[in-house]
Amino acid sequence: MLLERLAREGYQIVALTRQPIDLQIATVRAVGDLGTAEGLGEALEGVDVLIHLAARAHVMREHRSDAVALYRAVNVDGTVRLAEAAVGAGIKRIVFVSSIKVNGEQTTARPFTADDEPAPEDAYGLSKREAEAALWRIADKTGLEVTVIRPPLVYGPLVKGNLRRLVSFVQRGLPLPLGAVRNRRSLVSVYNLCDLLVRCVEHPAAAGQTFLASDGEDLSTPGLIREIAAALSRPARLWPVPVPVLRLAGRITGRLDEVDRLCGSLQVDIAKTCNVLDWHPPLSVREGFRRAMGRGIANS
Repeated sequence: MLLERLAREGYQIVALTRQPIDLQIATVRAVGDLGTAEGLGEALEGVDVLIHLAARAHVMREHRSDAVALYRAVNVDGTVRLAEAAVGAGIKRIVFVSSIKVNGEQTTARPFTADDEPAPEDAYGLSKREAEAALWRIADKTGLEVTVIRPPLVYGPLVKGNLRRLVSFVQRGLPLPLGAVRNRRSLVSVYNLCDLLVRCVEHPAAAGQTFLASDGEDLSTPGLIREIAAALSRPARLWPVPVPVLRLAGRITGRLDEVDRLCGSLQVDIAKTCNVLDWHPPLSVREGFRRAMGRGIANS
């Protein structure tokens, strides 16, 4: 989706992939899994700006004792290899897609801001925080321009996790026991995120900055389900089960983390993003979900 947007803007695109694939809108250079730096410098020759999205993604309910090492190997060491190769190839700027998990897992009194002290709580968030720090060190030594974007939950045609399950339940007309949840959560449509990334490619004020991303409209979990239902032209079947009961059920079934995500709040303040970059999310939440459902949501 990002490649499609960049192509519409007239950019010449080089896509770095793990294996050769056929893309009509980009020159593809297969570089493997970032486990080594072999071939990276050559693949980046002639590139002006690098948008770095590759990562070992957050895995829910992961309890492996070596989880931190696994995340670091890809998200930190791989990012360092890529950034060093970018410097060697003469790349001017790297736009790094990090995660709101660098800020923390939940908000209470106020939304997260880009200037808050980082407080990651899991291996994924920690690895993203360490990758950011490594990039800033490289920037200080080399002059590489770094822009960091921390999105919350990103939704679109290939959404996964809890949101994918909610979509499935609504599609099947199943009742959801979440009608009593009174939280607030920020999300970002993949279309809005792509728009922001394109803005960061050339905007002079993006260099050396960390930005948060969202649709600019926070929803409760019941509100989110209603938006999904509206996009699917289905009824939102919500039962008002008390939150303590939901948490007890989550504890019994070993899914308390998932229940906490559905019941807790996580809000982000994008005022800095909008003001510094003269940017505003082009799509509303309703339009974002309409487009996501219209293109179909599938596991990947």
